[in-house]
Amino acid sequence: MSRIGKQPVTLPAGVTVTVGKDNVLGVKGPKGELKQAIDRDIVIKVENNEVTFSRPTDQIRHRAMHGLYRALVANMVKGVTEGYKKQLELVGVGFKASNQGNLLDLSLGYSHNIVFEIPSELKVATAQEKGENPKITLEGIDKQLLGQVAAKLRSLRKPEPYKGKGVKYVGEVIRRKAGKAAGK
Repeated sequence: MSRIGKQPVTLPAGVTVTVGKDNVLGVKGPKGELKQAIDRDIVIKVENNEVTFSRPTDQIRHRAMHGLYRALVANMVKGVTEGYKKQLELVGVGFKASNQGNLLDLSLGYSHNIVFEIPSELKVATAQEKGENPKITLEGIDKQLLGQVAAKLRSLRKPEPYKGKGVKYVGEVIRRKAGKAAGK
């Protein structure tokens, strides 16, 4: 039995879970609403503020999906109650970030500025404090979308190992390399 899959997802006060036709699961909470299509083989039961998942057989495919869908629903429940937040930091001389609504304008040392459109489901904020690197804060209820957008922003200029310049997550440790050896 999947250790993750057999654990029930407890629903906090104010969160409702509905299972629609074609096994589409909807989670509604104080911060918003999310939907997820669940494989037809996985059986979902919602009773006394708990969501439980069960699988028909012990096939590899069923075992994999059992834990997957339980984790996805747990993330959805956490998203509609607390929300998710990711912060990115721009390390480098002259690196800047500013936003107009959901349009992010990045200056990352290229010959041109990069204008990145953030999906409407997410909120973006930029901060530049004196003596610190510019920071981009992304907030939203969908963990998958938030992680994907943050990874895309990071991929615009990945941190390099020699000086550590680039876009990195706050708290990320970059493995540094020594430069060229000095002359003999």
